[in-house]
Amino acid sequence: MYQFDIAAGSKAELYRDLAAALEALTGDEPDAIANMANASALIGQYLPDLNWSGFYRLVEGELVLGPFQGKAACIRIAMGRGVCGTAAATRETQLVEDVHAFPGHIACDAASRSELVVPIVVDGRLIGVLDLDSPAPARFDAEDAAGCEALMALLGPRIAG
Repeated sequence: MYQFDIAAGSKAELYRDLAAALEALTGDEPDAIANMANASALIGQYLPDLNWSGFYRLVEGELVLGPFQGKAACIRIAMGRGVCGTAAATRETQLVEDVHAFPGHIACDAASRSELVVPIVVDGRLIGVLDLDSPAPARFDAEDAAGCEALMALLGPRIAG
């Protein structure tokens, strides 16, 4: 159905190619769940060293599990709790090199060692968060944060409903 040429070169090329693929997958699709499902699959397939990629949606003041790739996950997360809740409450990307050192970390998968959580904000309204986990310590860096923020800027309006 879709075939993507995702670069194995620099991170900048990787995120540029991921953005193009995300555009192709979600550009004409109005359904938020379908778009989050394809985005989590795309990211999970092409970003190396992940053990979980997915979404938590803001529903009635708390984060509720959305489409994802990986092991079964926590279903509900309170605002301000753990890495996802902190990203949602502050509306700031959380780049955590060692999740075991993060105060209040919620361990859904004991194999996770580092985490990147990007809030999805559209027209000043929090929609949810993108959550990426890795079994590798310090897997994510500022370039990953910027790349994922750009992906969520593209996806956000397509899942805002």
